[in-house]
Amino acid sequence: MPNEDNWQGDVLRDLRAGAPAQGAQQGPGAQQPVQPSAQGPAPATGVPPQAPGIPGPAAPQPGPAQGHVPQGQVPQGHVPQGHVPQPAPGHGYPQGQQPAAPGARGVRTPDSRPAVDKNLAGAVRGPRRGEPFAARAVRAVRRTVSSSAAREVAEATRAAEMLQQPVTTGRQIAVTSIRGGAGKSTVAALLGTTYAHYRQDPVLFVEADPALGSLPVRLGAETLRWTTGDVADIVEPQMSLLDITGYLVQLRDNAWLLPGSQGQIGAMLDLRSYERAMVALRRYFGVTVVDCETLPAEVARVALSASQARVLTTPATLDGVASTYAVLQWMQGLPPHVIAGTVVVLTEQAPHSGIDLTEAVRTLQATGAAVHVLSYDRHLAAGGPIRTELLAHSTRKTAIRLAAEVFQLSQKRH
Repeated sequence: MPNEDNWQGDVLRDLRAGAPAQGAQQGPGAQQPVQPSAQGPAPATGVPPQAPGIPGPAAPQPGPAQGHVPQGQVPQGHVPQGHVPQPAPGHGYPQGQQPAAPGARGVRTPDSRPAVDKNLAGAVRGPRRGEPFAARAVRAVRRTVSSSAAREVAEATRAAEMLQQPVTTGRQIAVTSIRGGAGKSTVAALLGTTYAHYRQDPVLFVEADPALGSLPVRLGAETLRWTTGDVADIVEPQMSLLDITGYLVQLRDNAWLLPGSQGQIGAMLDLRSYERAMVALRRYFGVTVVDCETLPAEVARVALSASQARVLTTPATLDGVASTYAVLQWMQGLPPHVIAGTVVVLTEQAPHSGIDLTEAVRTLQATGAAVHVLSYDRHLAAGGPIRTELLAHSTRKTAIRLAAEVFQLSQKRH
C-alpha cells in the first residue's frame, strides 16, 4: 500500500523507474501547455440553468480557451489522439475525421446511460425553494433597515479572495461520512460548484463511491459513460488536458465530473484503479473534490490520507454526533495534520434538530477539528439537481464559508 502521506509521489517514482516504452509520468504539479486540435464530440452535459450566487451545475458556457494549465477554460469537443470516446447521442464527428476508438487498444467503450431512469421522469416534481416566502420577506426587510447588507458584502469579498488563491500543485479534497444519508454527496457538490465559480483553473469532481452514488444526480448530469475504473486504464502521461476532458462529463463554470459508475448494482472500484486515476488526473486540475465511500472502506481511507483537506459529514442527530466524535478521537492518534486538516459538517435532515447544536459543535471542536452546520434546506432535502438560485440564504453563506476554510486548510499541506 502506498505511503499514506504521499502515495502519488510513490507511484510517480515507480512509473519513472519503469520501461521507457511506458512513458514517464509527470509530477503532480506539472503544468502542460495546451495545443490546439481538431474539433470532435462535445462531452455529455445536462444540467439545469442557474442564477447568480453560489454556482450550481448547468449547461457549460462557450468561450475561448486559455493557453495553459491548470488555469483557463477548456475548449469543448477536443478529440484525444488515439484515445477518443464514442460521440455522445446527437453529436457526431466532423466530416472527414474518423478518430480511432479506445476499443482499438483493447479498452472497452461503454454505452451512455441516463443518470436517472426515464421511467422515473413522471415522479419528479418541480424544485422547491430552500426557504419559505415569509423567511425571505423578513430577511429583505431586515437588510433594508440595517447594515447587514454591507457586512455580507465584506464577508463575501474576503471569502472570494481566499477561494481565488493560486495553487502550485492540484489540491485534493476528500468528502466522506460514517454512514449513508449523511449528506456526503450534497456537501461535495456544494464545495465543488463553489470552487468552480470563483476559480479560473479547472475543477474536477471524482465519484469514488460506485455503489449507486448520488453525485451525478446532484450535479445535474443527464448521461454517464466513462467511469473512474475506465479512465484508470486509458489515461497516459503524454495526454493533455483537452485529451482528458473527452472522457469526462462537462458541467458549468469549467467543472468536470468523473462518475464512479453508471448507476448499476454491483459496480466496484478497486484501490489500484483509484490510485492510478488520481495520479494521472490530479495535475490537470486546480482543485479535485472526491466524493468517497463511507468509512471504513479502503478507498475512502486512502483518499483521506492522500488529500490535503478532509470533510466529514454527519447527520445532526445524537447517534450521528456520537459516531463522529468517536472517529475524531481515533484520528487524534494519527499524524497531527490529519485532524488539523479535517472539517466536520453537521447536516440537518429536518427543520428542527433533536439535539442542542451549540453543544454538539462545542464537543466536536474540542477534538481539534473545525465544525460547520448546514441547516435544513427544503431544496436540498428533495434530493434532485442542486439549483443554487433556489437555495436558502443560510445555505449559500454556509457553502461559501465552508469552501473557503477547506481550501485554506488544503493550502497548508503540500
